[in-house]
Amino acid sequence: MEDSKEKKKLNIELSEEVAEGTYVNLAAVTHSNAEFVVDFINMMPGNKKAKVKSRIIVSPQHAKRLMNALAENIKKYESTHGQIQETPRNQVPFNLGGPKGEA
Repeated sequence: MEDSKEKKKLNIELSEEVAEGTYVNLAAVTHSNAEFVVDFINMMPGNKKAKVKSRIIVSPQHAKRLMNALAENIKKYESTHGQIQETPRNQVPFNLGGPKGEA
């Protein structure tokens, strides 16, 4: 008989392409009665167009688990690195941390 811990193991594969990640600096969240949609967006300074780089669609239950996992990880991060400073909700951070451009 298999150990119950063995039954619960999940083998998760991560391809090299996905492991590289995609930089985004904006997320848009919408929902219906059956699902939550999160669009991850890359918005560059000076461009009037932003590009959706990835979209995830999850059930309400998974959305809540994701929210709780993010909250737990933010708490751990802040206990090590200090409080994360937020920008105002209606202000998109156009200074992405690099030097100011000069011509």
